[in-house]
This record gives sequence, C-alpha cells and structure tokens, in this order.
Amino acid sequence: MNCWNLVCSANPFDMMVQRWNKKRAHFPLIVFLFGLFILSSILYNERSIRQIHQNPDHDDGHRHQDSITSTTMKLPSRPNRVPEVFNRFTTCNSTVKYSGRKAWWADSKPRPDRRRGTSRCDVFSGKWVFDNTSYPLYNESHCPYMSDQLACHKHGRSDLGYQYWRWQPHYCNLKRGNVNEMWEKLRGKRLMFVGDSLNRGQWISMVCLLQSVIPADKRSMSPNAPLTIFRAEEYNATIEFLWAPLLVESNSDDPVNHRLDERIMRPDSVLKHASQWEHADILVFNTYLWWRQGPVKLLWSTEENRVCEELDGLGAMELAMEAWANWVATKADPLKKIFFVTMSPTHLWSREWKPGSEGNCYNEKTPIDDESYWGSGSDLPTMRMVDKVVGRLGSKVTVLNITQLSEYRKDGHPSIYRKFWEALGPKQLSNPASYSDCIHWCLPGVPDVWNELLFHFL
Repeated sequence: MNCWNLVCSANPFDMMVQRWNKKRAHFPLIVFLFGLFILSSILYNERSIRQIHQNPDHDDGHRHQDSITSTTMKLPSRPNRVPEVFNRFTTCNSTVKYSGRKAWWADSKPRPDRRRGTSRCDVFSGKWVFDNTSYPLYNESHCPYMSDQLACHKHGRSDLGYQYWRWQPHYCNLKRGNVNEMWEKLRGKRLMFVGDSLNRGQWISMVCLLQSVIPADKRSMSPNAPLTIFRAEEYNATIEFLWAPLLVESNSDDPVNHRLDERIMRPDSVLKHASQWEHADILVFNTYLWWRQGPVKLLWSTEENRVCEELDGLGAMELAMEAWANWVATKADPLKKIFFVTMSPTHLWSREWKPGSEGNCYNEKTPIDDESYWGSGSDLPTMRMVDKVVGRLGSKVTVLNITQLSEYRKDGHPSIYRKFWEALGPKQLSNPASYSDCIHWCLPGVPDVWNELLFHFL
C-alpha cells in the first residue's frame, strides 16, 4: 500500500480519537501519545515523498543560459507539483524556437584525457584480416538468445565470409578475450548496456560470446520491458540491456512502441534511466542513430504548460549528452567502469565506395580496403561534439571508438536476411534496394569485435 492510499483510506487522527474514546478508562495517556506518534509519522512520510516527486533529479548541477552575450543565469526552480507521466502519449501544446538554454554540470572544465592511456598501441587504427581459424567466436545456431533481426544465416544468407574477419591493430595485437577470464572479471557484478538497438546488438553479441560455458540450468534470461537481464548463477553476475535510445527521458522509451511522428525529450533529465543504470558496476552507453531522424522537440522539466522548443538533431543530442555527462560527473561512483561507444556507421549508398553504382549494402561480401574511407553514415560534427563533451570527463569514461573500423564493413549488415516481426515476403526479398537493413549488424560479426575491444580495456 503506497502513501497516497494510506492517507486516503482513513483519517489517522479520527481513528486514534475513536480508540481513545473507547479505551480512555484503561490507559488514556499511553493511547493518546501513541496516536500522536502515528499521525506525525504519516504526515512526515507524505511530505518527504512529495518532496522527492517535486524534485526528482535531486541535484541537476548548475544550469547555463547560453545566449549571444554568454550570460550565465540560474534557471527557475521547479514548481511544487508532481510531474506528469512522460511517455509515448506525451504531446506538445505548442512549439516555439529553441531558446538556447542548456543544462550544464557543475564541473564542466576539461580534465586531462587519460582515457586512451599512455600506450603507443592505438587499437582503433588497423585493418580487417580474414581469419577462418579463430573466427567466428561462436555459432549462430548455438546461441539460444540470438535475435532474428541479426541472425542472417538463419534467414537465408549463404555467404558466411562476414563471420571470418578479425580486427588487427597496426602496431600491436588486440588482447583476445577468454570466456572464463571474462566471467571472472564479471563475478558478483552487473554489466549493463544502455542505449538503442545497435547497443542491444552488442549486448546480444556479449551474451552469445559468454553463455556457452554456463550450464543451461544455471542461466536465465529475464525480459522486463525496457530492461532485459541475462543471469549466470554460479558467477552471481548479470549482463543487462536497458532501452534508452536518447539517454535522457523521452517519448521513445517504450522498447516496442516507439515509431512516433514527433520525437519529444526532456533535455535536462536522466532520472528515469539513471535509476536503473546507477546500480550497475560496468556501464556501456551509446546513442546516435535516433538523432539523425529530423528535428527534436524539447520539453523542459520546468515547463508547466507543455510548450516545447524545437532543435535540430545534433543540437538536441548535445543537450542529452550534457545531461548524461552531468550524471557521470556528479553522481557516478568512482569505482564504476563507464564506456561510451561512438557512432555505428550505416552503408546505405554503394556509390560512396563504388562510384557509379546505385545499390546499398546488399550482396556486399568483403570489407572496404581504403583506410581513409569515410561515408555519409558517420557524421564528423557529431564525432567532434561527442569528443568535446566526453573529453570533459577525463578518465571517468573510456571511449570505444568503433566508428572508423566499422566504416570498412559494408559487408556486415543483414540487408534482406533478417526477420523483424515478420519475415520478408517474396516481393520484399526481390527488392533489396528498398528493404535492405544496412544499419544493424549480422551476428556473429562486427559487434563481436566491439566486445573484444571492451575485453581489452577491462
């Protein structure tokens, strides 16, 4: 029974007075004092809960009004009310131009960047080497947790070359992950991936990489809407995925029903998602693709009349990244290991790597061998913005720069060899130009290497 039901079900003071009238002949003073104690406790708890609802983010750090004159001012305090539920049914009463305000964190000065260490080895610079001896790292059909969206061989892809490529840094070797060693690193811990469907693909890759050594009766998968958990009993460890495509609270936080006409977010609040991820020991974040789908509407936590501001995707992503960075800088336990995965490239236009062609990733069977290649599926301004925001966090966050190495893998996408809700029909299969998925990645495949990079830094 919650506090609101407790308060509404009966008047505690009246109940205690009744009891006092009935029993005053026996022990009047004791009952009276007891009644006052109960009443005081209820009123105190009710007030405390109201305070939590009225100020859910607790300490959002200093907020910054970024205007032409660079004037810094404090945003107005939040109204004394319980915020309305923010979900896919949330709408804007009206929309105005973005005012320029931002939610800065308290310590926003750049820190010494020790995220890449002092080693001469840059594991993100290298080439793909065909290796059908060590790869694939697991068998698609042997992983009971494989997603139909990523199981390309199961859905008709006969060329399996995409499974046999190993990432080789130029001047050193990538530390190879050992399954048992990795489980020992995870013993008693929670590893959580937070982000969109691309991060979910990396999570599935991790589960498939590690689940084979866990007996079937000692492992479980517990789907729970936005949060899905794989548990290994004997290691008392979990590998989890939290659906949070924009990192901040948004109307797209439903992992199933998120195809909406307009994207609305709270640019200054990660409270909803942070309440889930703050208990994990190792966190792997990503966000990118959803910011490339047109303007985003901003509904600030202080806004009472649902007046939204509109901003382009890059600007909105920067606001979300700053809110996330605020949590990392001010709330994250220093003992947590926090990773940020850079943008995953798309391969929508074959003319970018094969001038004169008019296809996409369909029927591509080998990586791009031009190390300077950079396609339109990766946005340089976004990379620079992420580097600026994450750079302020210094050693608090390790960046997994998967963008350039993934750029070369035009062959690694599902194209038409996947199932999303329903398998593609003959008409769709015959039209790969329209129905190819050149965004996500086949498994086994490219996300396995992302996890090898994660192993390397753990």
